Amino acid sequence: MVPEFEDILYAVENQVAIITINRPEVLNAFRVKTVNELIHAFRLADADPNVAAIIFTGAGDRAFSAGGDQKEREHTGHERDVLTGEAARDMELHAAIRNTGKPVIAAVNGYAIGGGHVLHVLCDISLASENAIFGQVGPKVGSFDAGYGTIVLARVIGEKRAREMWYFCRRYNAQEAYDMGLVNKVVPADQLMIEAKSWAAELVDKSPTALKFLKFSFNTDTAQAGGISSMAFAALDLYQDSEEAREGNAAFNEKRPVDYSPYRRQS
Repeated sequence: MVPEFEDILYAVENQVAIITINRPEVLNAFRVKTVNELIHAFRLADADPNVAAIIFTGAGDRAFSAGGDQKEREHTGHERDVLTGEAARDMELHAAIRNTGKPVIAAVNGYAIGGGHVLHVLCDISLASENAIFGQVGPKVGSFDAGYGTIVLARVIGEKRAREMWYFCRRYNAQEAYDMGLVNKVVPADQLMIEAKSWAAELVDKSPTALKFLKFSFNTDTAQAGGISSMAFAALDLYQDSEEAREGNAAFNEKRPVDYSPYRRQS
């Protein structure tokens, strides 16, 4: 029996699980509740013998995901639930995407920014609509992902490009993303889910055991990122207590220029 979700949608069609972040009013930015529900959904799909592949997308046509909900962080100072104080479990979500033995296809419809960009990078395949926009924002808003979000990205597009994306926080359109190997195919926006379902249908006819071992073999190259992610998220929790990180978050929410100059110390 499929549980009742608040922040996401979960459905199984023709042996394909479709997991959708359902917060279009905030460009599918994820809060702690969203992350918890996504972890549950990916584990549910992994355990279901009737699921051969997974499509991961965002509701609406404006965004796959704009990353972590900065409003939640504004209230708590950290990536924590406003009411319960529960810490974000982003690292567990990253592991859930990678550790499911089934291929995960990201259908990127619009913005894939910050933590949302990391999520599509961790998927096995990324398909993009022509209006998709990609980029990282951590150094702008007082955050970072020094684990999977950097290591896997460097494997996907090369270290120079990955450093450019993280250091400068630039945005890239769908064609630029395709040219650097960040996505597998670009299609018209109204064809994105049709294309994603077509790719997933091909996987239904493939050996599930072979696909599982292939996925885990590909993951081996970046397996050490798991331990580094644990340290990185622990460091991020400490960093978010700093005035420097709070300045980045405040500037974002107040829609004003950020000023990091007081925190640029000489070594």
